[in-house]
Amino acid sequence: MAASLAFYRRLGLDIPEDGVWTTGSGAHHAKAAPEGEVDLEFESRSLARAYNDGFGAERGKVIIDIALESREGVDALWKALLEESVQGLQPPFDGFWGARCAIVEDPDGNPVRLTSPVDPARRSAPPEL
Repeated sequence: MAASLAFYRRLGLDIPEDGVWTTGSGAHHAKAAPEGEVDLEFESRSLARAYNDGFGAERGKVIIDIALESREGVDALWKALLEESVQGLQPPFDGFWGARCAIVEDPDGNPVRLTSPVDPARRSAPPEL
């Protein structure tokens, strides 16, 4: 939990320390300060297991998207995170939708996409699926 909170704070999320629920065994719940209509909350594995019987079962993953201010910001943060031993999953690339992106792995194994604003002039045809 501590590694996850540090990781997301490093990516720019505001996770106030006074909003982290901690017991003698560590942090178990935290909520990022909302800037929009979506809440982002974090829970420890032990807390999740306490109310979710299926938590240990195989489950799907989501890609967590972190919006950055610029295309250059994607490249710079990618480089800095790799220097900090964060696992890189996809080096920076230009998405067909017009954004610059890269994908790293958070401490819990979730893919996190670093994304620039969309530049309509950089759009291209999507891949055939």
